[in-house]
Amino acid sequence: MGYDHVIVGAGSAGCVLANRLSANASRRVLLIEAGPRDWHPFIHMPAGLGKLARYHAINWDYRIEPEPGVADRRIWWPRGKVLGGSSSINAMCFVRGAPEDYDDWARATGDERWAWPNALAHFKRMESNSRGAGPWHGGDGPQGVSDLRHHNELSAALIEAAAAAGFPRNDDFNGADQEGFGYYQVSQKNGVRCSTASGYLAPVMARANLEVRTGALCRRIVIERGRATGVEVERRGRIERIEAGEVIVCGGSINSPQLLMLSGIGPADHLREHGIAIEADLPGVGENLSDHLDVSTLVGCTLPVTYDGINKLAVGLHYLFTRSGIGASDIAESGGFVRSRFAPDRRCDLQFHFVPAMLNDRGRSDRHGGGYNLHVCHLKPRSRGRIRLHSPDPAARAAIFAGYLGDPEGHDLAMLVEGVALSRQILAQAPFDPYRGEELLPGPDATGRDEVEAFIRHNARTIYHPVGTCRMGRDAHAVTDPQLRVRGIEGLRVVDASVMPELPSGNTNAPTIMIAEVAAGLILAGKN
Repeated sequence: MGYDHVIVGAGSAGCVLANRLSANASRRVLLIEAGPRDWHPFIHMPAGLGKLARYHAINWDYRIEPEPGVADRRIWWPRGKVLGGSSSINAMCFVRGAPEDYDDWARATGDERWAWPNALAHFKRMESNSRGAGPWHGGDGPQGVSDLRHHNELSAALIEAAAAAGFPRNDDFNGADQEGFGYYQVSQKNGVRCSTASGYLAPVMARANLEVRTGALCRRIVIERGRATGVEVERRGRIERIEAGEVIVCGGSINSPQLLMLSGIGPADHLREHGIAIEADLPGVGENLSDHLDVSTLVGCTLPVTYDGINKLAVGLHYLFTRSGIGASDIAESGGFVRSRFAPDRRCDLQFHFVPAMLNDRGRSDRHGGGYNLHVCHLKPRSRGRIRLHSPDPAARAAIFAGYLGDPEGHDLAMLVEGVALSRQILAQAPFDPYRGEELLPGPDATGRDEVEAFIRHNARTIYHPVGTCRMGRDAHAVTDPQLRVRGIEGLRVVDASVMPELPSGNTNAPTIMIAEVAAGLILAGKN
């Protein structure tokens, strides 16, 4: 028996759609996820995120192709492979971006449903904010958003130091103005991570018209005479064809374009190279890849106040019984947004995340001693990359060409040089005097521009925000239309961060959830 909707990928967007579409009892909905259920306790304990990087069963564990702009490094790209997707393994910072981001999306698509007023309405609808409902926040949505229950004293020092350096304070990055420094609100509820699997999917799993299958790899979309009629799925060594009235791809900015190409939708010449029959020649599939490249200034700490030497057993037991303390921290507790001297408009173009710990190699290895680091990323990079196939094997990894620091004018590199300078300026302020040890990165020898540029090229990493590879729009290179329908194929949509025309001014998880909320409304209203 077929389904009205088959949703491929139970990540940040897929769980939202499963909830909203199955609310209509007359629709049969199947949600497919390649990874397992979100059973691991470190998923739900916020501070456990520092350990999640080592659990490959819940992580696609990608690496990009050697990238010339970053010294030919194959930078690690973690993406969630579990119910909740990346919302189950991320740092939980809940940031919407700037209103102008969504007005830009509306102009790119010619559809006012993506403009800020409608986006804000959906942000409020999805949100259950611990501060309550108000002009900027919702109070009873599925997505828990909270103030952190624990702050390290170094996180407070960062806010004070930024103020001493002349930057404003901000107690709500999702309020009237994004600019300034303060504490992040996080995707948590009662001290526990609130992924979309927790907030949207778990409460409705018992619905008779909703089925969830984990450990199921979608091999291809079945297309007959220009229409998606189902999917081919491999689960437990068995390949099954599942019929659907509509297929909704929610794999994210890597897996979604890969699945389209495996199904014959993409750049025709590239698909022919892999012996894939062409269903729709869409050269934009996999193009327009954009990500926030991040660089960290790391300083040793002279006092034992960082998270490097904590008693993990004591922290875990305290959290188990109280849902508070260090275990409730997302580690990236404070940060801020800055409008640099290069900013082309009123939007902030630099974002900072402060971590009161070494967290060497993003938690995948240990570094001796204690320290704190200030991360900075350029919010509106001009460089673009692409996703391509390595092979026609659905189990093979896609080829990720990130395109980092590849813009011909060198603007992206200049922005990160500026970011490092501002990071050093903030960390040099008096509030850090009691804690400040030696600068470990970039290090005391990196004094000139050439040295800082070399440091960036050899040390910058992703801050985990890839978007844009199935871009919505109305031009010839757009993959999806403003209703997120794949051009040239009926009965097929893409709903995830890959449809973003460009990066929002901040973290990408909240905007991805909002996209899914808008899409659910379009589908239920019959916008076909």
